[in-house]
Amino acid sequence: MATAEKDDARAIARRVEQFTRETIIPYETDGRRDDHGPLDTLVDEMRAKAREAGVLTPHIRADGSHLSHRDTAQVLRASGLSPLGPLACNTNAPDEGNMFLLGKVATPEQKRAFLAPLHAGEGRSCFLMTEPAAEGGAGSDPSMMQTRAALQDGEWVVNGRKAFATGFAGATFAILMARTDREDGAAGATMFLVPLPHPALVQERLIGTIDSSMPGGHAVVKIDNLRLPASSILGAPHEGFAYAQIRLAPARLTHCMRWLGAATRANEIAADYAVKRQAFGKALIDHEGVGFMLADNLIDLKQCELMIDWCADALDAGEMAITESSIAKVSVSETLFRVADRCVQVMGGTGVSHDTIVEQVFREIRAFRIYDGPTQVHKWSLAKKIKREALARP
Repeated sequence: MATAEKDDARAIARRVEQFTRETIIPYETDGRRDDHGPLDTLVDEMRAKAREAGVLTPHIRADGSHLSHRDTAQVLRASGLSPLGPLACNTNAPDEGNMFLLGKVATPEQKRAFLAPLHAGEGRSCFLMTEPAAEGGAGSDPSMMQTRAALQDGEWVVNGRKAFATGFAGATFAILMARTDREDGAAGATMFLVPLPHPALVQERLIGTIDSSMPGGHAVVKIDNLRLPASSILGAPHEGFAYAQIRLAPARLTHCMRWLGAATRANEIAADYAVKRQAFGKALIDHEGVGFMLADNLIDLKQCELMIDWCADALDAGEMAITESSIAKVSVSETLFRVADRCVQVMGGTGVSHDTIVEQVFREIRAFRIYDGPTQVHKWSLAKKIKREALARP
């Protein structure tokens, strides 16, 4: 990448960081939220300010092209300095991942109808793939998908149930994944674009979860005789599993970017506390037990930054980077959880209180160790790769 483009990315990241620190952090005490996340009235107000400041959807250029993954890391980390930052700047999940997928796969008409409003911060989206575990549905293993779509009289008819549908309540459209049968009888999956609200998609309940940063929460959704035209298909029929990988590899990494920003902020708060708080005749940071925890945090944050850059470089090189994204997701999520845990410990009672965002960052990163694939699933996948390569060696 040319130096001028790198300079532009750094300038964008600086503007996003300034906006997040000066404009968005004060909103962290705003009462417009429920148990699942900020209300849309709050999100809309913050996005209006981001639009005015020129930092709305900052990782996508005016012509629709994306910054490189390496440059995106700087921008998303800056927005992640507050749990509200990604929502304000339109760099949040699942919208950011959905924008990436639509940009790669959608038709021109689909981009006008779905991508353009999302890019402009007008509404939210959701991604419907996971299904209820109690019913044996798809989770980390998408081959277990039970939601079915069948072609009848020129329309696709979809029936099933989805779970952990993040942001379904209040979303303007969904990317819905369903199992479909190829002409040869082999099983495939197809993605559909569904405008919301839709009478055939009914929210049965909201799942109470440890995290609280997602507007609309995580829903269980019943899909009852949903009828869709062929024009609703995203990409080609039966290629949904392949498209999921197009979306998931970068999305795992952008999660890492945002939560690196949040953990960085939590560490700043913990360090400030340790410098000011006195105990046993001196500042907490001068007690070796506390000072060493903060030193470990500094080391871990730098290691996460380097891991993200390594994976971003693989994606920028045109590789699918499934392996790299699994390694990065495991390493960063587990490491940042240790960082957040130390921040809570350094701050004692204040660390588990709602007086700062440290306890929220702890909860959110705990959930991140599961979302987009639990650590153990990624390790299992990596172990299989290690076995294949070992057996292939002479």
